[in-house]
Amino acid sequence: MGFITPILSASTARAASTTMSLWESMKPPEDISVHGNLIDWLFGYTTYMNIFFFALVCAGLFGFSWFYRASKHPKAYYTYGNKKIHVIVATIIGLSVFIGIDMNITRMSNDDYVGVFANWPTEKENPVKIQALGQQWAWHFRYAGKDNLFNTEDDVVQLNDLRLPIGRKVVIQVLSKDVIHSLYFPNARRKVDAIPGRLTRLWFQPTKAGNWDIACAEMCGTYHYRMKAHLTTYSQEDYAAWLAEAGEKALQENDIENPELFWGWKWQW
Repeated sequence: MGFITPILSASTARAASTTMSLWESMKPPEDISVHGNLIDWLFGYTTYMNIFFFALVCAGLFGFSWFYRASKHPKAYYTYGNKKIHVIVATIIGLSVFIGIDMNITRMSNDDYVGVFANWPTEKENPVKIQALGQQWAWHFRYAGKDNLFNTEDDVVQLNDLRLPIGRKVVIQVLSKDVIHSLYFPNARRKVDAIPGRLTRLWFQPTKAGNWDIACAEMCGTYHYRMKAHLTTYSQEDYAAWLAEAGEKALQENDIENPELFWGWKWQW
């Protein structure tokens, strides 16, 4: 069927990635979300500004070491840095770092959060709704069935396997069964902690079909490395075909007497 294609193409891409150069291996994961560029921009700005000021510090450190070396100045010059010019220079450098990096990062991240990430999809927008449960050492994902209600016998429940359509907003509500985990989508530039007894959530909109990694970004115990899952993104048509097929299978296989199957909760907007 059509929705198998992204998985096959992803396998080919992974085989090719083994021959990538060192520079290519240092690049961030491919961005597949609408607003992932905002995270990349902020990360890039922070990195380049830190490199710039680090270069200035190195220039001063090695430059002054050279100009005031013992062979040129055999008699040491002692200063406490309390001269007016010293105070002025130190103040200018400190304010430049504080305003140019700290305050500017705070301003940009606040603008992104208030203007984009805190604008949660509404029920009228009909986003894809997913419930995620983290536990040692797996991720469970739940889709509402045809009744559009969670925790009923027609729910589709996936183990370490999340499937989403491109071009639609996705809202994921997250809970933990045991300890604190963190649901992390490297390619969507989004993550949120999974906390026992507290419902958290995130949203993003995939833009590209393919197969991607899901990880746990919180050290959650001895086998933390096993907290790996897979995200497959389809066209909306292929996603609808998969969900319909999975829903029919769920109706036939879900055991209503198995309490472990019904870990979901009433959806909260």
